[in-house]
Amino acid sequence: MTLFYGTELASRLMLGTAQYPSPEILSDAVRRAGAGVVTVSLRREAAGSRAGQAFWTLIRELDVPVLPNTAGCHTVREAVTTAQMAREVFGTDWIKLEVIGESDTLQPDMFALVEAARILTEDGFRVFPYMTEDLVGAERLLRAGCEVLMPWGAPIGSGKGLNNLFGLRALRAHFPDVPMVVDAGIGVPSHAAQAMELGYDAVLINTAVAKAGNPAEMARAFAMAVEAGRMAYIADPMEERDMAVPSTPVIGQAVL
Repeated sequence: MTLFYGTELASRLMLGTAQYPSPEILSDAVRRAGAGVVTVSLRREAAGSRAGQAFWTLIRELDVPVLPNTAGCHTVREAVTTAQMAREVFGTDWIKLEVIGESDTLQPDMFALVEAARILTEDGFRVFPYMTEDLVGAERLLRAGCEVLMPWGAPIGSGKGLNNLFGLRALRAHFPDVPMVVDAGIGVPSHAAQAMELGYDAVLINTAVAKAGNPAEMARAFAMAVEAGRMAYIADPMEERDMAVPSTPVIGQAVL
């Protein structure tokens, strides 16, 4: 199993906790997924004192490692402050770092992301940066102290799957020893399997499960897809061909 900052996770499926119809459905989905990590937004925790306490109690009862995030932050200062507050609230130095640069696509601001990552790693955080599939940006993030990368598959909540297969393959190939998680844009289990078949170490899903007609069943479907995709990657899939190749030998057969 891949180590994330020295920690071995129980599953390669990470699950977001936003947008579920009810706390009970969220709990059901996390358990059915067998999630290795759940992500939590500080903004939800702090939305109201009673609501925040109830939500945090629910998360603790799930007994799954927590990865707080800086969702909704648009500047370095905002992201750093949110991360520092999250460390106090959730009691962990893990942080999923989001610094949004464009409102329509919620594309990460790679310049601000690198700066925020540098500040946070120097402050003792273990940073999981939400990024594009940019090779130069990835190198800068690693130099800033990140030991994990989280490239997007497609814009957050879009369900479009893996929009740039070339870019994701190149990123995986350039940094073969860096733990990587495909985050955002995954809509159906086949997208998750595809990410794992590319050699990624985990996927993070939220909207595709939370907004499904049956979130618990969808969570289980994603768990199975992640496992299948990983097994396929380890099994070394055949290469694509442009021409048909008969599966039954024709040499030695009678010609009529």
